[in-house]
Amino acid sequence: MSDQFYPLLAVLAASAAGLWAWHRWHYRSFWLLIGFPITAISVWASWRKIALGCGLTKKRQRFWFTTVPGLVASTGVVRVKRKFQRVAVDTKPFMWLPLPTRNGWRVTLHTLEGQIPADYVAVAERLAHSWGVHAVRVSSDKPGRVRLAATIRDPLVRVDDLPPSTELLKVTVGRLETGTPWVIDFRTVPHWINAGATQSGKSNLANALIVGLAPQPVALVGFDLKGGVEFTPYAPRLSALATTRAECGGLLDDLVALMTDRMGVCRMAGARNIWQLPPDMRPVPIVVLVDELAELYLMADKSEKDEIAKTSTALLRIAQLGRAFGIYLFCCGQRIGSDLGPGVTALRAQCSGRICHRVNDPETATMTLGDLDPAALDSARAIPAQTPGVAIVANQDGQWYRARSFYVSEQTAEHAAHTYADRAPTWADVMAAQTHHLPDSQSA
Repeated sequence: MSDQFYPLLAVLAASAAGLWAWHRWHYRSFWLLIGFPITAISVWASWRKIALGCGLTKKRQRFWFTTVPGLVASTGVVRVKRKFQRVAVDTKPFMWLPLPTRNGWRVTLHTLEGQIPADYVAVAERLAHSWGVHAVRVSSDKPGRVRLAATIRDPLVRVDDLPPSTELLKVTVGRLETGTPWVIDFRTVPHWINAGATQSGKSNLANALIVGLAPQPVALVGFDLKGGVEFTPYAPRLSALATTRAECGGLLDDLVALMTDRMGVCRMAGARNIWQLPPDMRPVPIVVLVDELAELYLMADKSEKDEIAKTSTALLRIAQLGRAFGIYLFCCGQRIGSDLGPGVTALRAQCSGRICHRVNDPETATMTLGDLDPAALDSARAIPAQTPGVAIVANQDGQWYRARSFYVSEQTAEHAAHTYADRAPTWADVMAAQTHHLPDSQSA
């Protein structure tokens, strides 16, 4: 017997080592061929008990074949009465077969009568603990259907290097919690608010944007209210840089004038935006990077009231009208609250892109995400200080996600700014590039 035991033990040890190596070095194929089938069977088999425990079942009347014990005879024999009768049973939502994803699995459910997706959102954490996964996200693409997306392990623990950007005004800056790329597309979402405390990853995200936009045929404009310490190293790639409130006011006036000129060009050409213009008439897109947004609204005394009102109005006009004319905003700040004045609240309403890193006060998180989803607000407040770069993002698909930006050092962003310095149009050229007349073929 011992002669057979040791070879069997060696085979088992070799199999275990092979499975460990497979899991370690090529997790994707291991998950698809070994891990997911076992997980799918477990999820599907345990769904009734989990749905009952999470309160997702409904009582329904069903005909049931029951056995009802009768009286016990003197001989000790139990007389049994068998019959069909209607009984109340717990009915679970119908579950389709789970499908694998890159970091877990997803499954579609048919909701029961009276249920809405919010019922499943409320128990998402319970579902995650029941299945032993990192998180469960709930979405719904049609009435009566709910999709559960389970993430087995947190994909934001480690992120890859910043990939090159190949499309105009589109930059992949990080990764979402679903494992998919986190993309900032100014053509789809033109204006963004990026809130975050010191060392939360807010500046790192701006660095990623500069690296991604530097090779593209766009003009970058910087508003640096820290006296220029943030954006001055990137000045070779910037077409304009304002470092004081007075300079910001003048640059905003230029942007408003530029926007007015582009309105005239589009009106003469019969175009609704610059992207409908012929390529030879299309002006260069402009991305405006604002650092420390609150500094534009802080007032030391009443003498600054008119200046702040003028600046606030100009920035709001750009947010309201700039998208059609190729002017896009990316506003960063540590503190974004309603106490800064109605101008900030109005600006937020025009910025559909929302990014909230770890913040020091609930008001900033509420100002950034509070009108989107209460669950997003709770997740933003739970971001730990040990995870810089992690943020809550209102994505362009209308949902919110946890995300993490790629690490981009100041040296990397500075190198990109110097490498592509020849692609930065001067501000004088940008202001003088407007065409106020149509070609002969269009004016006829």
